[in-house]
Amino acid sequence: MNLFTGETSDEYFGGTVPQSVRRLFDEAAGAPPQRIEALLWTAQASAPECLPVYYMLYKFHAGRRQFDLAEKAATRGITVAGRQAGLDADWRRVQPGDADFAATGPARFWLFSLKALAFICLRSGRSDDARTLVEHIGRLDPGHGLGGEVIASLLDGSTGAR
Repeated sequence: MNLFTGETSDEYFGGTVPQSVRRLFDEAAGAPPQRIEALLWTAQASAPECLPVYYMLYKFHAGRRQFDLAEKAATRGITVAGRQAGLDADWRRVQPGDADFAATGPARFWLFSLKALAFICLRSGRSDDARTLVEHIGRLDPGHGLGGEVIASLLDGSTGAR
């Protein structure tokens, strides 16, 4: 079962998961937060190439305002997805033609996780880092298919509040 939607599915955001990871996700559903955290990091250690694990980790930690751990998970997810998609290891050097960011797969997960990282930076008080990420996301996703403009709006609101 998906911890965030409550739906039973063979696929999680980021792709399918091995049965061993699925069992850990199922065990985490309804568990206390410390147990969820241990199960999710166990899933990451046992299946480090499984992209949905990183999504679950950064959503879990961001939801608990544990931004350092959320950033750690998002950064690892970006690294793994980038490698799977054949993208440059430095996200700043990735260009629009380097991958099809609209198609389901590691490149789209990479871009979505970059957006998550921008949100994590914004929520942890690092507006400049978030703005740099959002500007790059805008170049890679000019049609706003991932909703990066939402973070841009939040940044604009935080700029006016200074």
